[in-house]
Amino acid sequence: MIKNIGIGTGRRKTATARVFIREGNGKITVNGKDIAEYFATPEQVQIVKQALLVTASESKYDLLINVQGGGLNGQAGACRHGIARALTQVDQGNYASLHANGFLTRDSRMVERKKYGQRGARRRFQFSKR
Repeated sequence: MIKNIGIGTGRRKTATARVFIREGNGKITVNGKDIAEYFATPEQVQIVKQALLVTASESKYDLLINVQGGGLNGQAGACRHGIARALTQVDQGNYASLHANGFLTRDSRMVERKKYGQRGARRRFQFSKR
């Protein structure tokens, strides 16, 4: 049986990623697919791998990621956040470098809700004096 040595939950916008770290050689699986197959652009793949590159552990562990909600950019950010949290759980020594790069901070920017009686979150109907 494969044992998870670290678990982390990452969030970004409306995306949530559950990350499971296992002993291995650097294979990353996202929702049952290879990372390059799942994400559309190399930039998104790079965002996901940033936390691993900072801690120099890109070939130490296998990652199993379940991500849902949001779009691909939000999902990539959620994966990075989850990986950073899981790496901290595996080795507390990783905390300083991950925190310094801002990977442990949840990016709380969300789409503002649309207000009733208006066209959007901030947009108002045209004002008419007469």
